[in-house]
This record gives sequence, C-alpha cells and structure tokens, in this order.
Amino acid sequence: MFGKKMRHINRYREIAMALLNQGFDYIVEEMGLPQNMPYPRHPRPAAAKENTGGLGERIRLLLEQLGPTYVKLGQIASTRPDLLPAEIVAELEKLQDEVPGFAFSEVRTLLKSELGSDLEDLFGQFDPEPLAAASIGQVHRAQLKTGQQVAVKIQRPGIVATIETDLEILRELAVLAERRFSWAQTYQLGELIDELAKSLRTELDYTREAYNAEKFLKQVQGNSSIYIPPVYWEYCSQKVLTAAFVEGIKINELEQLAQRGYNRSRIAERFAREIFQQIFIAGFFHGDPHPGNVLVLPGETIAFLDFGMVGRLGPEKKHHLASLVIGLMHQDAEELVKTIFRMGIVPAEVNRAQFRDDVDLLREKYYGVPLSQISLGDAINQMFATAQKHKIKMPADLALVGKTLLTMEGIVERLDPQLSILTVAEPFGKQLFRERLHPKNLAQEVRRTINAVSELFIQLPHYVQELGSVAGRGRLHLEVSVSEMDRILIKLDRISNRLSFSVILLAFSMIMASIIVSFNLAGHSSQLWRIPVIEIGFAIAVTMFIWLLYAIIRSGKL
Repeated sequence: MFGKKMRHINRYREIAMALLNQGFDYIVEEMGLPQNMPYPRHPRPAAAKENTGGLGERIRLLLEQLGPTYVKLGQIASTRPDLLPAEIVAELEKLQDEVPGFAFSEVRTLLKSELGSDLEDLFGQFDPEPLAAASIGQVHRAQLKTGQQVAVKIQRPGIVATIETDLEILRELAVLAERRFSWAQTYQLGELIDELAKSLRTELDYTREAYNAEKFLKQVQGNSSIYIPPVYWEYCSQKVLTAAFVEGIKINELEQLAQRGYNRSRIAERFAREIFQQIFIAGFFHGDPHPGNVLVLPGETIAFLDFGMVGRLGPEKKHHLASLVIGLMHQDAEELVKTIFRMGIVPAEVNRAQFRDDVDLLREKYYGVPLSQISLGDAINQMFATAQKHKIKMPADLALVGKTLLTMEGIVERLDPQLSILTVAEPFGKQLFRERLHPKNLAQEVRRTINAVSELFIQLPHYVQELGSVAGRGRLHLEVSVSEMDRILIKLDRISNRLSFSVILLAFSMIMASIIVSFNLAGHSSQLWRIPVIEIGFAIAVTMFIWLLYAIIRSGKL
C-alpha cells in the first residue's frame, strides 16, 4: 500500500486534508496516514471547528470537497437505503453534481477521436456553450446534417483515469479501515466500495445508456402519453451519446405547467402509472426519475431522459417484490419476514426472533393508517433499513425500487396531493398476482423446483463423501453457544430418558410374555398367590405404552 501512496501522494494528501477539514481527525490518526504520508501539519482548520453538523452532513461536505468521483459515488450510495443509515442517505441526496464545463476545443478533439470525423462534417450546427455540465460529462445542443435537433452528451476528458485513481485509493483505504474500525467491518466497507464502483464504471460507458434508452423506447411503443427520445447510433460511442433533443417543462415546475393550462392531476397519474408499469410489469425501470430527468411535453406527454441508472427485475425478483407489497398492504409481519429472508442474503448469525420483532414494530407503525396515506416507497425503504440493521444484504435492484418509488411519490404529491399512490398501484399488483397464478408460470416454477431437487439428489453422494472426508481428517467443527448447549443437553436428557423408558417397557413386556408362556406350558392358572399376575402386568404394560405415546405426541416429534 505504501508504494501506491507514493504513486498518488498528492491525492492522498488532499484526502487527508479533507478528512481533517470535516472533523475526521481520528480516522487520519488511526489509519496511520501521518506516519506514511507527508502533509502539512497545521492546526485543525477553522472550517472544521465551526462545523457543528451531524455525521451525514459532514460526510456530504467531505465528498463535495473531494470532487467528482466522490460526489458521484455519494449520489449512487443515496439510492441504497439498504446499505446505509437513513440520516446519511438523506444528506447524500443533497449532493450537487454541477461543475464548470470543459473547453470547446476539447469537445472538438474528443468528437474527432471517437466518431472519426471533424465536428463540421458530423453536424450542421453545434452550440459551443453546453446546456448542462456535470462531473462525468456535459451536454450540447446540435443539429444533424439531415435537420434533426439533437442533444450530444460528451464525456469529460481524462475523467476515466481520474476516477480509476480515486477508486484504487478508496479501495485501499477501505481495506485499511476495516482493520482499524469496527463500524467499517459492520458495513463491510470494502464490499460497499466495490459495489458502488461497479455502478460508477457502468455510467462511464455511454453505449450502455444508449442500449437502455432503446429498451425503454420499445417498452412504450403504442403508449402515446410517454415519450423516450430516440438514439442516433451513428453518432454514439463509449464517450459520446447523441439522442433527439427534447424541449419541455420540468415536471416539478408547477407555475409553468399552470401557465400552459396542463392538467396536473392527469400528469401525476400518468407519471405514477408509467413508473409502476416499468417496475411491476416490464421489470426494467428508470433508477433516477428526479424532476431534471422528467419533462412534460404538449398534450401532457411525459418524457424521460438520462438512462445511465436503471433497475432490472427478473420474474423471481418481481415475485418477491409483489409479496413484499402485499405483506405491507395486509400488514402481515410473518409474510414480510419470509419475503425478506427469501429475497436477501441472510447471515448465519442473524437473530430471526429479533428481526421478527423489529418487523412487527414497523407493521404497528402503519396499523390503522388509511392506505391512501401510506407512502409505499417509504415503507419499502424502512423495511430494507430494518434488514440492513440485521446485516441482511438486499439485491441492489430491489433496493433501487424503494428510492425510485419515493422520488415518484414526492413529485406526485406536489402535482396532486389527493391522488392515492396505492390506488394507482392496485391494478398492477393484481396483474402481477394473476401472472404468478397463471398455469404457464406455475408449470415453470414446478419445473424449476423439480430440476433443483433432481440436481440436489445427483450431488448428494458427492456432498456426503466430502463431509465424510472432512470428518475423517478431523476438520469438522461445530460452533455451539452456551444457551444452545443448555437446550441441546435438555433435549438429549429427554431422549435418553424416553429411550430408557422404552427399554424398560420392552423388558417388562418380554418378562410378561415369558410368564404367560410358562403358565400355559405348565398347565397352571395365571394366578399367583390368588393374584391375577398376567392381567395386572398387561394393565401396567398398556399404561406405560399409552404414557410413552402421549409424551411423544405432546412433544410434536412423532
């Protein structure tokens, strides 16, 4: 790690100073940065002394000070309430991704290298001033030679190298932090950074965003109330994306919508229906439908932009999501617990009883509340936060659902406070439920189950052989807690008692049988000293048998 520090010494120094600025002195000291890396040892900056904000606010300010990579990672992290506490997620949602644009000369150079022709040969007109600039790229308005108005998104020069350097440093710091801090181990900081880095690298490839746009365009065919700008593939590459230019009103600009005479209730319902259609039916949804990415066009048509962040739900994930929503609507804690366990990665040490109690507390929060007043996105996010508390890891796409629904609900509430989100969602839930019960889908589920069971039986001899081999080498270990040992000993004691009782009953029965045979062979009466031995013995044996059978049935282990 020291070699990497020397290679990126200036960046490490900037990170250390940013940590000090936001009052994270203990992290700098505990991670040994002062010993391994020279940086100015000035008194603690005044900014840090004056910063009285909470942990979430200080993390947000830290990311903003560290620059584009960290801002983008923070924005991606804000979509994962299953990984981070709610107060930190709330602050990360405030991160601004607005930076100065880069020079037009660099735009020319990049277009030439990516598309193979000069700018004048590609476009009839090209506005040198960007419409918007962000950490990864900027957007220019242009006109093709054929006359179509287009928006050209161009990646910032050198941003890939900058991001890879920052990710390399951040990964090393995460590994070091996990060795020094319990909270870093709790949140599995290294895995968290890897997951966020994967999402960030995906956004660096504009061809993936172009394919996402094409897929959305196919999804909305025949729906005139939704518009997806088509992509011009001959003007696209990994660093350039060209799509039809869209001019409309941001969906949250209420005054302008009113001036145009648009029906806000209709806009709210169309927007909500489209989000539910994407999530519950198509299984492919826009992961960041904030007002900047959603415009209203004439005819109250809803236009979606920027498809860098999307969510994908296969049949199984849609099934789990439907079960989760049904459980929330019916306030069924047991169904919610089962669904979370099915959809998440559950650690072996999870306390299922405690998790069940926490879910029940969450259910009580919504008990008696009218469905029209329940936020579906908030409820799902709180459910995932509860899972995160117990270290249950949820799939990223399912976690993104809660964020998307919450964003949609916030916009809809401003447009039409009277619109019930769950009322709009109900038909989609019913359709999804019907799909689950369709004979074709049931047959597929049965076939998958049979295949899984068949594979298990095929692999079973191998597993048994492997287990025997491990046990033979003396490497089979069992971990049992004290409380578990007590319960095991009690159960073993009961088993031994019942086994002993059964042996005694068997021996008594054999003795009685021998007595009966002896009396019959000798031709004597079954009475001994005028006592009916056989009848009494039979009664005792029957009583003992009934008592043993009752004890076994009562234990529920028959």
